[in-house]
Amino acid sequence: MHCYGIVGLPNVGKSTLFNALTHSSVLAEKYPFSTTDHHIGVVKVPDERLKRLAELVEAIEVKPTTIEFVDIAGLVKGAHKGEGLGNRFLSYIREVDCIVEVVRLFRDETISHISTDLEPISDIETINLELIFKDLETISKRRDKLCQLLRTSKEKRYQEEWELLGQAEACLNEGRLASSLRLLPSEGGYLKELSLLTAKPFLYVANIDEEDLGKGNQLLKEIEGMAKETGARVVNLSAKLEDELKDLPKEEADEFRQEMGMVSGINALIAESYSLLDLISFFTVEHRKVSSWTLKRGMSAQEAAGKIHSDMEKGFISAEVVPFYQLIEVGSLSSASKKGLIRQEGREYVVQDGDVITFRFNV
Repeated sequence: MHCYGIVGLPNVGKSTLFNALTHSSVLAEKYPFSTTDHHIGVVKVPDERLKRLAELVEAIEVKPTTIEFVDIAGLVKGAHKGEGLGNRFLSYIREVDCIVEVVRLFRDETISHISTDLEPISDIETINLELIFKDLETISKRRDKLCQLLRTSKEKRYQEEWELLGQAEACLNEGRLASSLRLLPSEGGYLKELSLLTAKPFLYVANIDEEDLGKGNQLLKEIEGMAKETGARVVNLSAKLEDELKDLPKEEADEFRQEMGMVSGINALIAESYSLLDLISFFTVEHRKVSSWTLKRGMSAQEAAGKIHSDMEKGFISAEVVPFYQLIEVGSLSSASKKGLIRQEGREYVVQDGDVITFRFNV
């Protein structure tokens, strides 16, 4: 399952956002370090196509695909040295696929903040600098090991890695994220093995005041400008409002959003998170059970079968595929079959977003 780590300074709304996402009740206080450990939550990926598919086949069971979010306690300046339990928190970040960095844009004098005024770019730089310092430490340790290996071995791969780590170190020393390096596909593997924190994709969540929803403000524009320069993404929402709406029946929450002229910030965040890792969804229909599954764009039909069960991947024979929009147009799987819309595809077929697939396999 793909995993997203929620990070940020203390008291920016990380745990409130986590609660809104996962319908949990993690402690969210008005003072720093009310969260001293990480929390993990599984989140359903909203997809209107799954609902329409379920209606089409009159499904009695609907299973959405899921992704995972981890609420990581607030980082502070000096975290890479262990300040504020920083080493433990940074180790949690190393395990995630994507960094979701919450930035405070809301004003509330009752909730303490690291500075007296809102300075979101400075806040982002504080967090990113701690990640950079930790990556420099990781690279230094690896280069020490490589130095020993190069004394006894002339293997080309060790020299290539040494040179690449030199480039990465120079990049980080300039205050840039490792993700800004332009690498050849053959070079990316070296950095991937190190799990550098700043090589991960970044999604900034601008936690704004409720009255700024739908119109934004100057601080939000500054974050969007910074994100554009670094290739990151930005979502803005009010974590407090989203957390309050999660306790309402869905119909009431939707009605409130409609009256306010706003969309679900949580759904927007999940959609952007999904897109950032270049994920797609495919669907299966079996015995009036409709399911959606997550797949990395570009993966094959055989690999998709393995997302359901390893036996299906090992014994793969073929995939019967019909695009979602074509199935909806004709109204049923039987009609799709009669019209010749269901294709027989082999193991190398590249699955497309929205494919409805029936797998044939031997156990």
